[in-house]
Amino acid sequence: MSEMQSRRRTSGYTLLEVLIVMSVVAILAAIAVPSFKYVTTSYRISAEVNALLGDMQFARSEALKQGQWVTICASTDGATCVGSGKAWNTGWIVFLDSNQNQTVNPNEAVIRVQPAFTGSDTFNASTGTFWYLTYAPGGYAPTGLAAAIALNLHDSSNNALYTRCLQVTQMGTPTAAKGNPPCT
Repeated sequence: MSEMQSRRRTSGYTLLEVLIVMSVVAILAAIAVPSFKYVTTSYRISAEVNALLGDMQFARSEALKQGQWVTICASTDGATCVGSGKAWNTGWIVFLDSNQNQTVNPNEAVIRVQPAFTGSDTFNASTGTFWYLTYAPGGYAPTGLAAAIALNLHDSSNNALYTRCLQVTQMGTPTAAKGNPPCT
C-alpha cells in the first residue's frame, strides 16, 4: 500500500510547479505583446503606403500603355474625386482622364479603386492641397509645384516608429521612406 501512495504523490504537479510555470509564461507574454503590436502596426502602415505607391506606379504605366492621360485622386466614394484637400486615407481612384479635368466623366473609366482605411491612420500631404496626380501619355505628371510634395502616413499614436512617407517629385515620381520626418 505504501507503493500505491507513492504513485499518487508523483502523478501530478505541485502548486509550486504550477506557479513557477505561470510566472514564466506571464513574463514571456509581457515581453512578446509589445513586440507583436509593433510588428502588426508596422505591417499595416507599410501596406497602406505601398498601396498608394503601387497605384501611382500603376497610373503611370497605364498612361504609357494606353497613350492617354490617367489621374489618381483622393476619393471618399470610389467613383468621384474629392476636389480639394490633402487627405488620402479616405481612399482613392485611378481613372482614364481624357480631358485632364480631374473629374470622372461618363465616358471615362475608373480602372482601380482603393477604399478608405479601416482604422484611424492619417495620410496627408505635408503642405498645401494635393488631392490628385495626372500622368501624361509620356508617363510624367508635372505637379506644378516648386518642390516635391510629401504625404505622411501616421498611426493614431503618431509614433515615429510607425511613420511612413510617400514623396512625389515635381515630375510625378513617387518614392516611399520610413521615419519621422522622412521627408518634408
